[in-house]
Amino acid sequence: MKWNKEERIAYGKIFRLALPIIIQNLFSAAISSADVIMLNSVGQSAISAASLAVQYSSILYMVYYGLGTGATMLCAQYWGKGELRAIERVEGIALRFSILISLLFAIPAVGVPQLMMKVFTNDAELIELGASYLRIISVSYLCWSISEIYLAVLRSIERVRTSTALNVTALMLNIFLNAVFVYGWFGAPKLGIRGVALATSISRAVQLVLCFWVSAVSKDVKIRLRAMFEKGGVLLQDFIRLSLPALGNDILWSVAFSMYSVIMGHMGTDVVAANSLVVVVRNFGTVMCFAIASASGIYVGKEIGANQLEAAERDGSRALRLTVATAAVGGALIAVASPFVIRYASLTETATGYLKIMLAINVYYIMGSAVNTTLIAGLFRAGGDSRFGLICDAIDMWCYAVPLGFIAAFALKLPPMVVYFLLCTDEFVKWPWVLKRYRSKKWLKNITREEV
Repeated sequence: MKWNKEERIAYGKIFRLALPIIIQNLFSAAISSADVIMLNSVGQSAISAASLAVQYSSILYMVYYGLGTGATMLCAQYWGKGELRAIERVEGIALRFSILISLLFAIPAVGVPQLMMKVFTNDAELIELGASYLRIISVSYLCWSISEIYLAVLRSIERVRTSTALNVTALMLNIFLNAVFVYGWFGAPKLGIRGVALATSISRAVQLVLCFWVSAVSKDVKIRLRAMFEKGGVLLQDFIRLSLPALGNDILWSVAFSMYSVIMGHMGTDVVAANSLVVVVRNFGTVMCFAIASASGIYVGKEIGANQLEAAERDGSRALRLTVATAAVGGALIAVASPFVIRYASLTETATGYLKIMLAINVYYIMGSAVNTTLIAGLFRAGGDSRFGLICDAIDMWCYAVPLGFIAAFALKLPPMVVYFLLCTDEFVKWPWVLKRYRSKKWLKNITREEV
């Protein structure tokens, strides 16, 4: 395909924003991979327990992602308008919510971790292993709640390289400390699943310290905790109106996805262990397309804030084409990697059989996920259209996918892989409505105010 000059410039700008995010996502996927590989030496139960306990971190991540992308909706547009003070006030509002929600997770993780694990499994061994993980990982939740919001704001003002450098530094430290505490390097005790939790907590604490350092030397946006206590005014109203639907969308989606783990967790440890490896492989496969989704939200949001609506529409279409192409590449990578994953996985014969089928399903599943992420979490939110995603995912996940999974698994008692296939139809069921919304252009709105 031959691109004209305007297209080359647009694709180049999107890719320059996406490249650091790709690197960051690769390291994030490497962390998950390292956890599984290292726990593989501890045993299948450790892998299964960690994959269940980490669901709470996954939910929290989606909370921070929802708040961060919600803040990005406003910040990217105000960045296009050149309003730094408005950006800092939005950051303060987002921090109010993120810190409060992190405490709601951290306190039970310290006090009643066994009860939290019982949500996902009734296996006594997995409950005890997972509880030991939750007690330690709880320390990281508060650090994470501050750093994720600040990094999201940095990305919204196009300081993507700084955000990526902070994330990559923390992730590399996490991998190193995983090895130290799992294998007992340098005389450290071999802590198994607790070592993975400890490594994560330390690395997130270091990341927060680095965020404060960057903030101190930054000429743009700083971490101003006192902004949490300022009167929000119209910005608080805008944040609630625009960001909370995005937050609700991501929470509904992540909790529903955790329900998939509940369903699989009650179908046996073989299913859980196979799925824990599949998630790692899928994360690598979606690295590029999810980066395009994030980059397109920042780039298009800035154009909308500058009232360049026609350019935003054209570049949104280009971002969608890039997403389809990168999702196809990601699916091909999963197909190529599958034989190697199957060969070297230390699973039971039954779990290995499940793994083969799950990997095959994910070859095409990431296309549905990638397109929906770019549209719902990228382009629609760039124009402040967060309410549609909330309604769409609430119906798709909670009226279709989750009930279907429970009925298939526990009422009809269908084979585990049939249940898994049915769960993986969720992204494609909502395509007609998502694509219709995209073509309607109702998401193309300038949401900035003249006076804030």
